[in-house]
Amino acid sequence: MEMKFDLAPEPDQFARERGRLMFAAPVDFLKGVVAMSGMPPDDRMEVCFAGRSNVGKSSLINALTNRKNLARASNTPGRTQEINFFTTEDGPYLVDLPGYGYAEAPVAIVRKWQELLKAYLSGRATLRRVFVLIDTRHGIKSVDEEILTLLDRSAVTFQVVMTKADKVGKTEREKNIAQVKAALTKHVAAYPEIIVTSSEKGDGIETLRAVIATLE
Repeated sequence: MEMKFDLAPEPDQFARERGRLMFAAPVDFLKGVVAMSGMPPDDRMEVCFAGRSNVGKSSLINALTNRKNLARASNTPGRTQEINFFTTEDGPYLVDLPGYGYAEAPVAIVRKWQELLKAYLSGRATLRRVFVLIDTRHGIKSVDEEILTLLDRSAVTFQVVMTKADKVGKTEREKNIAQVKAALTKHVAAYPEIIVTSSEKGDGIETLRAVIATLE
């Protein structure tokens, strides 16, 4: 039976408040990691954020955490090669993965990052969910399919978060959301709710906070 994908509903009052409290508390940078040996102890749940370069990942993490510069955007796609860990108070690690699908980084660096990514996704027992960011202006591209297939193979649940929803008109937005829904039916690890966001306007941010705060 084919999985049906819908837009995530508005969180109830309980989930909304849990999300608000989690991200009203301090969120701090812990460390940047370039090898599995440098990973912090897996002593708590963690969620991570993945997306191709320039998808708006830094802006989304900053909006989510109410911080202006917690996650730093690079003007050069592929510049950030570390897996960055952030701590929440009595909550999960937030993990920022390097942007994928860039052309400017040397091949050897891309290969090294891909190996680290695969090791992280398949070897981190406390990783509860991967939020895969998809640009609402473009939908799912072939480079996204590669990461989604990797997540299927790693048996890690992922949930699509569509970014920059305010940058496209309603007709185009609905068309690209439909494209994403159709593409996700091929992926066994996909969570069946899509979160549509705008970091600039704040759309969907409360929903994403609530989802993270209520993960078990």
